[in-house]
Amino acid sequence: MPRLNVADQLVAKSKSDALVVLAVQDGEHAQVAATPALAAETREHLDACLLTLSASGAADEVIKLAGVPGVAGQVVVTGSGLAGTPTDDDAEALRRAAGAAVRALSGKAETITVAFPAGSPAQVTAVAEGALFGSYAFTSYKSNGAGGKAVAKITVLTSLAKDKAVKAGVQQAQVVADERAWAQDLVNTPPLDLYPESFAAAVKEHFAGSKVKVKILDEKALAKESCGGLIGVGRGSARPPRMVVLSYEPARAKSHLAFVGKGITFDSGGLCIKPAEGMITMKCDMAGAAAVAAATAAIAELGLPVAVTTYLCLAENLTGSDAQRPGDVLTMPNGRTVEVINTDAEGRLVMADGLALASRQEPDLLIDVATLTGAAVLSLGTRTAAVLGNVDAARDEVVAAAADAGEDLWPIPLLQHLRSGMKSLVADTKHTGARQGGMIVAALFLQDFVGEDADGSPLPWAHLDIAGPAYSTDDAYGYVGKGASGYGVRTLVQLAQSRS
Repeated sequence: MPRLNVADQLVAKSKSDALVVLAVQDGEHAQVAATPALAAETREHLDACLLTLSASGAADEVIKLAGVPGVAGQVVVTGSGLAGTPTDDDAEALRRAAGAAVRALSGKAETITVAFPAGSPAQVTAVAEGALFGSYAFTSYKSNGAGGKAVAKITVLTSLAKDKAVKAGVQQAQVVADERAWAQDLVNTPPLDLYPESFAAAVKEHFAGSKVKVKILDEKALAKESCGGLIGVGRGSARPPRMVVLSYEPARAKSHLAFVGKGITFDSGGLCIKPAEGMITMKCDMAGAAAVAAATAAIAELGLPVAVTTYLCLAENLTGSDAQRPGDVLTMPNGRTVEVINTDAEGRLVMADGLALASRQEPDLLIDVATLTGAAVLSLGTRTAAVLGNVDAARDEVVAAAADAGEDLWPIPLLQHLRSGMKSLVADTKHTGARQGGMIVAALFLQDFVGEDADGSPLPWAHLDIAGPAYSTDDAYGYVGKGASGYGVRTLVQLAQSRS
């Protein structure tokens, strides 16, 4: 990740490879949004160029210009889709505009200056976040510098550069962007190199010297805890499963959150094997585990007074000689038995282990994050995740956090009548049910492994199905490029911040 700073200076005095300015919509035309950092002559020239090019100022419109008076390097005009000067309600539009511009410069510029009309700390922070998010590039497997120039420094120009709230917001933006990038790196890493044991080792290394304690459960420890889901799913692979437990316990914590992340490092479908094209992106099936690990790291680094216990459920779902079969019965940590029906519905099995273990901690709120169902993608598309829960207030709290963070999340009802298809003749439950409402059926299965508090009431729980937005194969947009998106990190950090 590049280093980000803010400065109160004129564009003319800024020396960088590229300048990014914001375009707003003025009727049928676009014009550059006014900012004190931009000289009138420069703005007039840019407005004339936009008119000549019939620019619209729409979101994701990016126009590159050279030879602009008063600017040393190239200029990128990025559309906002806004009809006028941005307000605090337009934070996500600012993020996406800054991100789209920086993403367009990735590999082509090392230093970037951003001059937006950000008139409040919230707006400056949004611009900083978007610029950092848009700078992400995964080049670890590129040879001979094929990835081009990496963005090394981003400067946001603002008259509020010395404001304490701005400094705090920019610091948080840097921390969250760094950890989000770590999550993206994990998801983008090929499954040959990222498997349960190496994933666990990478997490241990990442948290070395931090305030977060790391515990790794191997095959023997998983058997002792009756983690039938992880053991069953991992049987077909020569690379055995792992459970990683992260603990962040600040003094005088105001709340206790528990996160559970799905970490299927590669999903072939098991014996119910996927078609070849269905496996191409299945290295991303551990995006939930990456998101909760990165969010835990950010929360700890920011020093938020919220305790967090995180469970990474790591396994590889392959077709080896001892792979689990449809009809097998598993015993889970809470004693519940499960009849396996479809080995390609493996995610809910490993998540059940994590939820059951997390419930023993009796957290104030239990959240699981998983690339769980294709039904979620069919329902909501590739940019929006679903959230279901057993308590409306908990579900709504997560939705509010996602809205503040700028991640698209939609609440879905947990319809209990869909349980009827999960009845088993030989076990307590099947792990699948009717295809109709498949996203809800999966959540209903997970609900059975959410425990109770000391008073016997169900623990507040929310389930995030991120199968759509976790990994993008569509055209890039805003600050989201192709590949891993790091979805969920920002929502969980925002949730912890709201509780602190």
